[in-house]
Amino acid sequence: MCGIVGYIGHREAYPIILKGLKRLEYRGYDSAGIALFDGSDIKLSKTKGKVDDLQTRLEKEISTNGNLGIGHTRWATHGVPNDINSHPHYSNSGNLVIIHNGIIENYESLKKELIKRGYTFKSDTDTEVLVNLIEDVKKNENIKLGKAVQIALNQVVGAYAIAVFDKNKPNEIVVARLGSPLAIGIGEDEFFIASDASPFIEYTKNAIYLEDEEMAIVRRDKGVKIRKIKDDSLVDPYVQELQLNLEQIEKGGYDHFMLKEIYEQPSAILDTFRGRMLPKEAIIKMAGIEDNMKTFLNANRIVIVACGTSWHAGLVSEYIFEDLARIPVEVEYASEFRYRNPVITDKDVVIAISQSGETADTLAAIKLAKSKGAFVFGVCNVVGSSIARETHAGAYTHAGPEIGVASTKAFTTQITVLTLIALRLARAKGTISSSEFRHHMIELELIPEKVKKALESDEYVRSIAEIYKDVSNFLYLGRGYNFPVALEGALKLKEISYIHAEGYPAAEMKHGPIALIDENMPIVVIATKKGHYDKVVSNIQEIKSRKGKIIGIVTEGDKTVKELADHVIEVPETIESLTPLLTTIPLQLLSYHIALMLGKNVDQPRNLAKAVTVE
Repeated sequence: MCGIVGYIGHREAYPIILKGLKRLEYRGYDSAGIALFDGSDIKLSKTKGKVDDLQTRLEKEISTNGNLGIGHTRWATHGVPNDINSHPHYSNSGNLVIIHNGIIENYESLKKELIKRGYTFKSDTDTEVLVNLIEDVKKNENIKLGKAVQIALNQVVGAYAIAVFDKNKPNEIVVARLGSPLAIGIGEDEFFIASDASPFIEYTKNAIYLEDEEMAIVRRDKGVKIRKIKDDSLVDPYVQELQLNLEQIEKGGYDHFMLKEIYEQPSAILDTFRGRMLPKEAIIKMAGIEDNMKTFLNANRIVIVACGTSWHAGLVSEYIFEDLARIPVEVEYASEFRYRNPVITDKDVVIAISQSGETADTLAAIKLAKSKGAFVFGVCNVVGSSIARETHAGAYTHAGPEIGVASTKAFTTQITVLTLIALRLARAKGTISSSEFRHHMIELELIPEKVKKALESDEYVRSIAEIYKDVSNFLYLGRGYNFPVALEGALKLKEISYIHAEGYPAAEMKHGPIALIDENMPIVVIATKKGHYDKVVSNIQEIKSRKGKIIGIVTEGDKTVKELADHVIEVPETIESLTPLLTTIPLQLLSYHIALMLGKNVDQPRNLAKAVTVE
């Protein structure tokens, strides 16, 4: 769960690597480091903290000269975040230097063997074990670095993306991946290495994405040679043209990426259904569904696997699939799915949801489902990601890059894609009429403008945040389609403000959480007019009788809740199945403003990383 950047070419490496690390800091940010080759030796600087801390330290400690270098931002797995455990790591001789994303699961046994052979270790990391293993193989076998990397990686168990170079061969960088993403940017007499394309997008539009169990030797004078790690066979590199542009990964005048991404939701939702949905013609067409329609229609059930925010989107889609298409749905935490020996057959369709397309738990769930004969359909945002490659078919959300660690537009665009799928299947099965089908599409087409309207509550939400920013606990309640929104609202607050929050079905309040309610407890209640409205109003009355502070999310023009609640935030009216796309907006804004008022880093909350590439 780290960011990797490397450069070899005709330019100064340091500014490219430093800028790249800043762009990848969302992937991991408890420490950072850079190693540069200045023509005679490796210069290395690393520190606990942010990339800005590294920049301050590095420019005092070492020369920044050199056309070859690697850099890293870390999210700790082995060893606490400190200067010593930060990457890059030297080998014992000081000749090799490595950066690593992932976990080497058998590092302890490898370390014991290396200690017996005289190796010493300064850090607590599995990465230092790996670089010394490579050095040991290279020395004992008297072979080149690339071959030593291949032999060493065949001895390790775990996941990795690595970049390593040898100061005695400063014309090449060796990279490899298994389970963690790695891209190689192809320029004119220069090459870039990164966890994703954002560090090199202004230099080249051409990139190679390594597949699992592939390694590459990147030589400035000879280009890129890719081999399979297991059998050393050559792989023809597939160079693809990047669709990413620089504006998408910059803040665009907003104070934070999270705020930018909240405000991008109208266009992101539009981009997600654009070209797939034609309401006037009553057509929904998605290649991944059309090509596999028989499989979906003959499925006994749909199993959705996901983590975090994507799991909440899956819960919303459970209501949508069962309501519209009348297909049984189960929603599973991907992190639990593989460990409980689930009953999966070739009659099941598994839908895997992930913003990054690299979530380790979700990838493991996909592999398990495929081994049981299930058809696996992926929903993700990142083109060319691991989930896009591992699944039988899928659909991209087209949300554009999401840099803020706390997902916002991922949630709404995932719901949009899953709604399109449910509608298409419902029409094919005949479980909704043609008029209902068209009505749902017309309502979905209106959602981007309604999200814009919901965003107009920003200043009012900010005033509510000012009142409750210092509380210790929040409770979020919703029913039906909006129960998952309550879960998502609570998650957002926890993630970025560090305030304890819980989401519950509103009816469950009486079965325990009501004991927490007093005059100091704010309770967010999603109470739109569509779906169980009278029941939710009864829940609000129960809260009010116990002096709880009520923040109601209501449909425009609501009068009943307004009389009961301490605050009401209005959202435009829509059909029940689409209300989550609107009710989540004020909850995102509330979390953002509370966290900001508390002085938290909303884009990079503590202990979290954007792409969870380790289990």
